[in-house]
This record gives sequence, structure tokens and C-alpha cells, in this order.
Amino acid sequence: MNQQSIDNNSLFAENLSCLRNEQLLFKAINFNLSSGEVLQIEGTNGSGKTSLLRILCGLAIPEEGKVSWNNQDIQDTRSQYLQDMHYIGHANGIKAELTPIENLVVAQSLTNPIGDCSCRDALAQMEIEELADVPVRKLSSGQRRRVALSRLLISEARLWLVDEPFTSLDDGGRLLVKKMFETHASAGGLAVIVTHDPLELPNIPFKKITFN
Repeated sequence: MNQQSIDNNSLFAENLSCLRNEQLLFKAINFNLSSGEVLQIEGTNGSGKTSLLRILCGLAIPEEGKVSWNNQDIQDTRSQYLQDMHYIGHANGIKAELTPIENLVVAQSLTNPIGDCSCRDALAQMEIEELADVPVRKLSSGQRRRVALSRLLISEARLWLVDEPFTSLDDGGRLLVKKMFETHASAGGLAVIVTHDPLELPNIPFKKITFN
């Protein structure tokens, strides 16, 4: 990835609407996000926050509108978009019978391109390196969430799409995750985050969408 592509990425949502079970969840959602910026999506349960995130990562098709990455429809450039984007859902998506390091090794084998951060370094940044070889089934829910989020660190993806990152985390874990988002944005990355928690990223350009 060249320096220009790192520094000048953009995500555009144009007139997005979403139906679920014939019910209109939202309509006319528009935003633009550029390198170094973070977007928070907040709102009540069932208002469509996760549905919007799934549309943004290409897992769902909007009823109307489109999503563009670097001025190209993500459905037309799906392969490149999947390389540039990393999605962490509300569920952790890790295997309980594997250890944290084994989970990250598997995730890294599916990641293209691979970042400079090693699997063990990623766990260290999340302050769970001492648990690297403990089966995930023995970890607390907060420790499992840290394992899941550490997957972001082993990828070169410029766009992070994350659903409720602070679930089950204690105060220390929340601070680590906020620092991770701040570091990513400071390096020119972009992030869209579904969360009820205040992000408190004073040094990062910040936008917000609130669903009623």
C-alpha cells in the first residue's frame, strides 16, 4: 500500500435506507469520513445501528442508496474494499477451544495484507500477553473481548468497523481501546464505531450519528 493510499482514504454513505421484516429502520443516512476521522453511531436498541454497520461492511445491501470507498461503490470493488476494511461484530468471533495466540494466528492467516504488529505484540498492547497460551474458554468475558479486538492490530486495514467494542470491558480495558482508536486515527486510519459509551477522543476529528 503506497503512502498516498494510506493518507487519502474516504468513506461515503449516500441516501442509505434499510428495511427489516418490512419495517423501515432508517432512511436518508448521509455522511462522509476521511483519513484520520472517527464516526460514532449511537441510538436505542433496535433502531438500526448494527444494520447500518453491516451495510457499511458489505454484509447487507441497503434498500436505497450506496456506500463508496475512495469514490468507488463497495459492491463494484469488493475485493479491494475487503482488504482495506476490518469488521469486528458484537459477537467476539473467536474459538473457545483455542488459545488467544492460536486465534490470532488463524485470523492472521486470513488477513490480507498483514500488518507489522505480531500476534504476541497485539496481545501485549491489549495487556493480555500473559494469557496468550490459555484456552479462551477459561477467560473472562472482558478478556475474550480484548482478544477479539486485538485482531484489529494485526491487519493493515485502514478502515475499522466495530460494533460495541466496550462490551464486558472494565475501565482499564476501555481506556486501552480508546487509545487504540486514537492511535489508528492519528496514523491516518478511519473508524466507524457503534457504541453508547462516550468515546472521548479530544485530539481526533470526530463525527456522530444518533438513531432515535
